[in-house]
Amino acid sequence: MMSCSILTRASFKNVKNVIPYIIRGISSTSNSKQVQAIDTIDIRHDLKHRVKEKISTIDKERPFSNFLTDRFDRQHTYLRISITERCNLRCTYCMPAEGIDLTPYHKLLSTEEIIRIAQLFVSQGVNKIRLTGGEPTIRKDIVELIGELSKLKPQGLQTIAMTSNGIALKRKLPKLVENGLNLLNISLDTLNPYKFELISRRKGLEKVLETIEQGIALGLRPLKINCVVMRGVNDQEVPDFIELTRNKPIEVRFIEYMPFDGNKWNKNKLVSYRELLNDIRTRYNDVRKLSDDLHNTSKTYYIPGFTGQFGFITSMSDHFCGTCNRLRITADGNLKVCLFGNAEVNLRDLLRENVPDHQLLDIIGAAVKNKRKQHADLLIDNNNNYMTLASSAKNTFLYNKVVSNNMSLFNHSKSHFPRSFRNFLPSFYHQNIINQSLLSLRSSYSTKPIPQNSQLSLFNNIDLNSKSKHDSPSFTHIDPDSGRASMVNISTKHSTYRTATAFGKVHIGRQAFELVRTNTMKKGDVLTTAQIAGIMAAKQTGNIIPLCHPILLSHVSVDLELDEKDNYSVKIISKVECEGKTGVEMEALTAVSVTALTIFDMCKSVGKGMIIGDLKVMEKTGGKSGIWRFPQNQSDNDDNGNNNNL
Repeated sequence: MMSCSILTRASFKNVKNVIPYIIRGISSTSNSKQVQAIDTIDIRHDLKHRVKEKISTIDKERPFSNFLTDRFDRQHTYLRISITERCNLRCTYCMPAEGIDLTPYHKLLSTEEIIRIAQLFVSQGVNKIRLTGGEPTIRKDIVELIGELSKLKPQGLQTIAMTSNGIALKRKLPKLVENGLNLLNISLDTLNPYKFELISRRKGLEKVLETIEQGIALGLRPLKINCVVMRGVNDQEVPDFIELTRNKPIEVRFIEYMPFDGNKWNKNKLVSYRELLNDIRTRYNDVRKLSDDLHNTSKTYYIPGFTGQFGFITSMSDHFCGTCNRLRITADGNLKVCLFGNAEVNLRDLLRENVPDHQLLDIIGAAVKNKRKQHADLLIDNNNNYMTLASSAKNTFLYNKVVSNNMSLFNHSKSHFPRSFRNFLPSFYHQNIINQSLLSLRSSYSTKPIPQNSQLSLFNNIDLNSKSKHDSPSFTHIDPDSGRASMVNISTKHSTYRTATAFGKVHIGRQAFELVRTNTMKKGDVLTTAQIAGIMAAKQTGNIIPLCHPILLSHVSVDLELDEKDNYSVKIISKVECEGKTGVEMEALTAVSVTALTIFDMCKSVGKGMIIGDLKVMEKTGGKSGIWRFPQNQSDNDDNGNNNNL
């Protein structure tokens, strides 16, 4: 908020310098009869208009907020806010038939909290807000909420959008448009009333179609229809949806069938956009590509002579992560930087603790900076062959350790975990695909063949033959002549990409465990606080460990997992990455240590017998010594701590 007000003052300062020139231009012609005839009010009106134009120009040229810019220079100008978890449909691809466990009402964002979050993001450059759900029209104050958001338009908000199933929207739509709604997306997967009931487990197709007609009549352009295409369910209706664009100013967007918890995702139901496009081109001879906006999630096409257009949202076969400008707020107030990401940051509790805006922005900025280059996705080649599900080969180790070796940690129902932690868990909707795919991954960094029968192929992005031999081991931080401590000289080393992953855990006891799991600890959100503390500590390692080099870190992640069966413990994994001349094992260990200490501090009032333990480096990569991993069997280590299995 402070930076926003400063920019505003700067804007007026620049305008102040311009005003004399405007007045001088008017005064220079004051002797002419034409100017003498101009009324004083007209002069003031013209001056005011020019001043506004100048302010607008200056504001457009100001730098974009650093808080909303990630490590890949993606500027996030689009905020999606879920305003309810409830829905009046039970779509088969979205949720189980029995519904979901809803968050208690008092834990959902209030209208005032939604507005404050919106104000904060708009002040930093967000110009588009979309309300989602659940089904947003279920919220009783939806009309008033749109009106309050509309008050942010003078501050830079340009678009207020909403995604709805249209069932309960028709009656409210005129008032919503009057209050400032600019764009509307309608979710509709079939034009067959019987199939509609089959897919959504409810009736109501006629109401949806009436809402679409009313939206067109109210001037919502373009009104978009989102259609999730499922093989053997509605894929044969694609031509019927295309025909809707013949005479209606709408855009139909075909969405690739995506996996979500509870939808029993089946890869055989996925129809890639390439297959759909080929079928459409077979039916319609002249299909042309439109130029897409930089941040457009849809690949858009049109047929000459048709009023509307159609497109494809290709989340599964051809992701658009490189230009992603979206952030999401869940109904219970968590910030998600990626739809497919695991981590969430709880803004609701921070708002309710009256945390000032500048601190909120620091936390938001840290989350945005932690956004990955791309999400974990199922890649499909041109022949519709399913290739792999992995966000990055570099994360294979973390997957192997957290998922394969500790599968029992995550076999419990997600309901056993608090919401603030629940989404840190790996998703297993592709568990079999992951297990099969990771075994066949091939490195883009190494050309050396990897044994097909070796479990080490999971780590095939790293040269497995780079094992380092130390004929005469010695302590590098001790001067061999004097025996005194000495800082290692790394000036002659070459910079390489390096990573280190460390592990540790805290046994906190039953009582503290329950308070952490339900997020009711007196001191606040233990897991989020500890996570942030660990990240901060990693960056300060050079100031804490006497002979440790200060390193410019590229990335630090800290993930926490609750494990009731392991003596009520919190397990911590930290991964640190850098491009440098020395390793980052100490940074990873420091992150885990301070995370554990923070948990201890926040739980000590109810868990005085807590134990911090099992602190170790699980893996390091890069540098002269190459890769090292902590052996599953301690006997696999030689006397020097080297892994003999490499």
